[in-house]
Amino acid sequence: MNFYVATSIAYVNAEPHLGYALELVQADALARNRRLRGEQVRFQTGTDDNAFKNVTAARAAGVDVRSFVRGSSARFAALRDPLDLSYADFVSTSTDPRHLAGVERLWRASAERGDFYRKSYTGYYCAGCEAFVTEPYCPEHGTKAETVTEENWFFRLSKYADRILHALEHEIRIEPEARRNEVLSFVRSGLSDISVSRPAARSGGWGIPVPDDPSQVIYVWWDALANYVTSLGDSFDQWWRDGDQVHVIGKGIIRFHAVYWPALLLSAGLPLPKAIFVHEYLTSHGAKISKSSGVRVSPVDLIGAYGVDAVRWWLLREPARLGDTDFTEQRLVDRADSELANGVGNLFNRVRGLSGGSIPDGPAIDLASTVDRALRDFDFRAATGAIVAAVDETNRLIETTKPWERSDTAKTEVLSRLGGACRTIAHELSAFLPSGATRLLDAPKAFPRLADSAKTGTASPPVWT
Repeated sequence: MNFYVATSIAYVNAEPHLGYALELVQADALARNRRLRGEQVRFQTGTDDNAFKNVTAARAAGVDVRSFVRGSSARFAALRDPLDLSYADFVSTSTDPRHLAGVERLWRASAERGDFYRKSYTGYYCAGCEAFVTEPYCPEHGTKAETVTEENWFFRLSKYADRILHALEHEIRIEPEARRNEVLSFVRSGLSDISVSRPAARSGGWGIPVPDDPSQVIYVWWDALANYVTSLGDSFDQWWRDGDQVHVIGKGIIRFHAVYWPALLLSAGLPLPKAIFVHEYLTSHGAKISKSSGVRVSPVDLIGAYGVDAVRWWLLREPARLGDTDFTEQRLVDRADSELANGVGNLFNRVRGLSGGSIPDGPAIDLASTVDRALRDFDFRAATGAIVAAVDETNRLIETTKPWERSDTAKTEVLSRLGGACRTIAHELSAFLPSGATRLLDAPKAFPRLADSAKTGTASPPVWT
């Protein structure tokens, strides 16, 4: 099986924050898990460079837009090593030649079907969403929308309403189910045509020009969504037409991915994605961590203070499948110390001590099926919880069998079972903590206690702007 997992691509108008790191780490865990199962995997991420908010941010900084975007995109690409990410492709939509050519092909394919028309329009526009909204205040950002009058190219979304509804009911899987129901309700209420371009003069020409109409640039969401296929080139059939695709996105952009994106693919005559996994938001002191809210927690600072294993573990273990999750450094430390240092690390040290300094070989335990079942449901809490449960069960095995009281033959048999359990745990853990899992078999203190280092509070505090 060919498995293709892609995150949304990030706006680059501000520094990367912990909420986006959540998405990257979730997608990475899915990719690594599938590689453990012997599948061919493509993991892709990138940056959404052509947004008008990038123009606004560059103007505010007093720098050239292209230079601003290039430097900002590089900061997102630089998350790869600190977060232990394994993506194969990073798409920067303003510089990647595959993307420009691919967007033009998709636009022309839709145009040939008669799916575009020009129209003058007045409506409420949210700069944070880079989209028109139906109310004077944006429900996502809670800010007052700007009244904008423009003449743009519109896409005949209403033409595909029935086909999209059928796809959402029978073809495209959305997890969690509550998010699927949300999208179904939106589609069943009726779909209106949407604007898919902006006047080039408004953005100073920044963006991809509409083919055969240089007075307009392609609306950033149309351009951004296309990245999932424009990057594939000659491998399109392998990863998209014949592969198993999953989009990993935040709940605020589900409508774009579950409604507009399928419509654009249908218009272009291309296959639909197989699944959309939707994560909730992270908050700090109850406020959403995001660029638009001005509340930012730096993942790089956290990793510098506590290490990548602790940060990845919190991101995969703590956030709820439904409902936002509040982050604090103390919760990160407590989770890492209780489950990594005192849990996994302590178990491996006990088995190593009983076995004369190494982890013995032995029969694997049945852990993979439970982890896989949880990840199929996009439930990282359950997947990591299965590993914690296996650690607890192996510790109980030590207490019930008391290998130190057994004969040499019986002790060897018990140690083989313990070693097999530990090696299975390390193998499954490698999808979630690749660096830590590698150290487990060799390092006596693979997961040191963070509380002992008195580091709490040393990372940069949340930034409010």
